[in-house]
Amino acid sequence: MYDSLILPVPASPAAVAAYGRALHRRYPALSIVSIGQSVCGRSIDAYVLGRDASRIVLVAAAVHAQEWLTSLVALRLLEALCRLGEPRDRAVVILPQVNPDGVAIALSGARSAPQNRRAWLRSLGSDVPGRWQANARGVDLNHNFNAGWKKLQELEQKIGIVGPAPRRFGGFSPESEPETRAVCDLCRRVRVSQLLALHSQGEEIYWQYGDRTPKEARAVAEMLAALSGYRVASPEPLATGGGMKDWFIEQYGRFGFTLELGRGVNPLPADDLDPIWDKTSEMLLAFATL
Repeated sequence: MYDSLILPVPASPAAVAAYGRALHRRYPALSIVSIGQSVCGRSIDAYVLGRDASRIVLVAAAVHAQEWLTSLVALRLLEALCRLGEPRDRAVVILPQVNPDGVAIALSGARSAPQNRRAWLRSLGSDVPGRWQANARGVDLNHNFNAGWKKLQELEQKIGIVGPAPRRFGGFSPESEPETRAVCDLCRRVRVSQLLALHSQGEEIYWQYGDRTPKEARAVAEMLAALSGYRVASPEPLATGGGMKDWFIEQYGRFGFTLELGRGVNPLPADDLDPIWDKTSEMLLAFATL
């Protein structure tokens, strides 16, 4: 009888890393590779299953700090793929926590950061429950990718966001943050054929950005929606541009999607994990094997 590993709740960076090591011990075909380090020096780990580098499927989670539940969905997907066996016609790369510092701050407040950064983080409201989405420099990573960044910065400034903040500040320049650069550099080093960014919440699928959106992307999004009951949608203006899937589509003209997992108010409670997985597992597995 198969015994599933126990997922770490909440998904602190240390607990996620420990779970990944345990999964690697159980499934030696699974590789763990660091693609970079966060502002505070935490490793940004990639979990790689499969050896065919000509077709790489990338799934990224916890870009936003309070959305740490997406890390658990990514890990559950990773374990499900491991159980299916090593793919022969692709490699699947999963980044469970793109923003480990932010997750640590969201869970534990400023005390999770180095001493010299704590007072500054507290001044921004890092210790207010449910507030922190940024990295340890107060930059919203999903506003920091170089796709429509200048226009997004102008929208931020119109609502008074002009410097580091708990959310929605895109930095003083695109790719200013080591976490953003780590993802971009990975895509520059290897040929990622399709990308899926896991966020929360809303049960929506975002599929397009600009003129380089693949013509089949809408049909793929509708297929994913049919498998999950999610809605194909477009984000609000302050969530358009600057994002991971926006940058990926604009740079490479390949499939890039954002999933807004679950429904409610961030942070979603841990009790939502099972219902979210039950509703999305078929969709996530289908994306990984497209």
